[in-house]
Amino acid sequence: MLSHFFRSQLTLGLAQAAIVAVVALVIAALAERRLRQTSAAGKGILAELALALVRGIVQILAVGFLIVLLLRGPEWTAWPLLAIMMLAAAGVLRKRASRIPRAFSMIVFCLLMGAGGVIVLMTGLGVIRLQIVMLIPVGSMVIANTMNMQALFLERFLAEVTSHTGEIESALALGASSHTAVTPYLNTAFRASLIPATNNLRSLGIVWIPGLMAGMVLSGSSPLYAALYQFVVLGMIFTAGSFACLVATYLVPHRIFTAQEQLLLRG
Repeated sequence: MLSHFFRSQLTLGLAQAAIVAVVALVIAALAERRLRQTSAAGKGILAELALALVRGIVQILAVGFLIVLLLRGPEWTAWPLLAIMMLAAAGVLRKRASRIPRAFSMIVFCLLMGAGGVIVLMTGLGVIRLQIVMLIPVGSMVIANTMNMQALFLERFLAEVTSHTGEIESALALGASSHTAVTPYLNTAFRASLIPATNNLRSLGIVWIPGLMAGMVLSGSSPLYAALYQFVVLGMIFTAGSFACLVATYLVPHRIFTAQEQLLLRG
């Protein structure tokens, strides 16, 4: 129906984005109203979503223009852009983990080890072609999903620690090391961070057909090759995210305890 009113792709895309944004804001308003009836937990949902929508549309348009410029440049320009993406992802995660001292440096290191390591390894092995048209889309998916998995890990870990402060301090008082005292909560957070990527692999081809596969088929690739490559990308996402969270399990305890093994976080 919209195509009858908007003839150009740009105006059609803007109209489609506007409709999606309005519907999302309506749902957010209903959710905020529902939650505020029982508690203050829903306060700010609408404002947060509105800001996220504005940032999202501005950022994706900027990236679109940037990719158009990069496609005309040398292949090495993909690497600085991927590095910028990782720094931006670390900035988003730092807000989620603001209660953890020196969280930004830890997050950057985890992203470099997880997403960066997997991208470099797969490029070196020839799994990802060293071309901007492949490296940027696949790399951005790996970075974004690694960011989401780390966000789940950090938020779950913080929630576990703050709700079990007494148990942790009791273990410390009985002579347990700081790492031993928080290990059960690290394990719980780590398992929770794997849920989205694991579910994606389990439901691949049954519950959903990812956009990358559909795009490759539409561009003329063999459907079987597109299916295999989509599995490769999801496997990379799982590997990068799980390794980043695994590295975080070793780094986080050193940041939430003092040198005298006193817990810095409180409920």
